[in-house]
Amino acid sequence: MFFRTIDSMTNAKSNDLSTLALVTCLLVVAIALACAQLANVALAGEADVVAVSAEQQAEGTWRFDVTVTHEDTGWDHYADRWDVIGPDGTVLGERVLLHPHVDEQPFTRSLRGVSIPNDVASVIVRAHDSVHGLGGQELTVELLR
Repeated sequence: MFFRTIDSMTNAKSNDLSTLALVTCLLVVAIALACAQLANVALAGEADVVAVSAEQQAEGTWRFDVTVTHEDTGWDHYADRWDVIGPDGTVLGERVLLHPHVDEQPFTRSLRGVSIPNDVASVIVRAHDSVHGLGGQELTVELLR
């Protein structure tokens, strides 16, 4: 009887230790996965404008073809917009990007119908991403009228 009690106590402690080891292991794996996800978000960095073409259209508005590069990781972190900005900081045009471009980098999208006052000789084009916001490489474009 005495040995059976010691044996059952040993098994109970062994089971408790096994459970604790399993829970600890699962917690470590969960933390590692969370860190990897955060690293992916951080590594994607900010969205950069790498090329811009601006052309005045017949009706007096402008068409912009803008090439953006960003290490999109999916819906959680992607380049989601680019803007045409006047010298005074006014947003003259905005192209919303409706989905990630994970497998298409860099990518080019167009925006037509941008009204720019005649006294504006250049604009800035900047990109935005869903995590960092603004802050990547911008390009200044001279408008040839």
